[in-house]
Amino acid sequence: MEHHGHTRQKQVMNRLARIEGHVRAVKEMVAEGRDCPDVLLQIAAIRKAIDNTAKVVLQDHLEHCLVHAVSEGQEAEALRKLQEALDRYLR
Repeated sequence: MEHHGHTRQKQVMNRLARIEGHVRAVKEMVAEGRDCPDVLLQIAAIRKAIDNTAKVVLQDHLEHCLVHAVSEGQEAEALRKLQEALDRYLR
């Protein structure tokens, strides 16, 4: 597996840290016995944040990883891996 620079790595890491904090807060809400609709609303916000983070990762992949694969003559393999990842993500 080859590693190369990702221009949005810091942005993704920051988003994941916020999501992690949000998940901890929801866990505390459940432990405190907060109303189910309040908990569900926060879970929906977490799902949206995860989806938005995935969009950033995908954009970075399209702009950098696929370009790199094309320059290395490995576009077919890169597209296959991307399709597999999208299939799993979109289940």
